[in-house]
Amino acid sequence: MPRVVRFKALLDQLKPSPKMPAVFLGHGNPMYAITDNQFAQNWRLLGEKLPTPQAILCVSAHWETHGTTLVQVSEQPKTIHDFGGFPQALFDVQYPAIGAPDTARAVAAILQDHHGHETMEWGLDHGAWSVLRHLFPNADVPVFQLSIDMSLGLSGQYALSMQLRELRARGVLILGSGNVVHNLRRIRAEGGEHDWAIEFDQFVADKLESGDHAALANIQPEDPLFAAAHPTFEHFSPALYVAAVADKKDQLAFFNDHMDMGSLSMRSFVYF
Repeated sequence: MPRVVRFKALLDQLKPSPKMPAVFLGHGNPMYAITDNQFAQNWRLLGEKLPTPQAILCVSAHWETHGTTLVQVSEQPKTIHDFGGFPQALFDVQYPAIGAPDTARAVAAILQDHHGHETMEWGLDHGAWSVLRHLFPNADVPVFQLSIDMSLGLSGQYALSMQLRELRARGVLILGSGNVVHNLRRIRAEGGEHDWAIEFDQFVADKLESGDHAALANIQPEDPLFAAAHPTFEHFSPALYVAAVADKKDQLAFFNDHMDMGSLSMRSFVYF
């Protein structure tokens, strides 16, 4: 009973609103955070059209946990530069958005039965800020991150995210940041897509378009096509978190549906 009371009290702090979109962005190369290219241009165009959320919940491929889902509840999340070997200009980037502690605590309460917990650690990793600085360049919307519990597997992650659907009607924009295809071992700097990359990218698009999310959530990591597209699956997971909060009344739009360096799909999509 105390958990239910706490959950309702926290959820009441989120004002009802027109349903927010749910967005998945293929983030690709960290340098796209500070360079002008077609991908970044489309992120900016999307940001200009999005309604202003009360808060943004971001699921990034770059925050993995095991056995728990952590919700970042600090008032001022730090900008994390979780990479190496890039120009200093990328390390100089700061994204000074405030956090959303009350909203984040409500999310932790919603996920309590799924080993959801609050944390003051972490902040905004590059999977989050590299796209947020294009979507909301003024950093004027509160934002917090949700970790990916890798021990759940794809189906477990999808089931967990279904618990977050109601947030869309409470002013929360749910943003996933990863890649539909992500195999850094098979990059072709000179360009030219791998056949398996094109095949898996199209498979995902087809299943999203038909609403067959079960086909995506039930993919086995050892499946040859999936294993080629994702030697590890953390970059695929955010797409499932976004698909899980869609409903039958949503419209689906794809953009940036191109392959980058042969083995990175930049495909992005919006439910609205």
